[in-house]
Amino acid sequence: MLKFTYTETEIRLEYLNQSLEELISRRFILAMRVGGRLVAEPGTGSFLLPANFPLLNRLTTIARLEENLAAPCPVDTEFVEISLRGTWLSTGGEGGDGIFLVELGDYAERLILEICRTCFSLESLRV
Repeated sequence: MLKFTYTETEIRLEYLNQSLEELISRRFILAMRVGGRLVAEPGTGSFLLPANFPLLNRLTTIARLEENLAAPCPVDTEFVEISLRGTWLSTGGEGGDGIFLVELGDYAERLILEICRTCFSLESLRV
């Protein structure tokens, strides 16, 4: 599973071995124990990649096979948007901060990690 953490200044990407259900359960238990609020809802997350990035063809091919991965969509002449369908976890506040979780096949997850590590600093994507 891939975990994208969105903040005002960056997006952090991590690979997690646990299942979506396990992670959400643990987060809800933690929120209850500390008296916090946690909202989980289906949604989409996205990030931009350079339009001329060599691995985009491979990502486009994989998107045809992956239910939770949309084909790269051109934004302008320089960038394409990569959209993923998954689950948003947040405190339900007005800000755009939160965690986005998506489950894809192993190959698709590894490819997205490889693309992001190549295009951006190790585990961090700038907004």
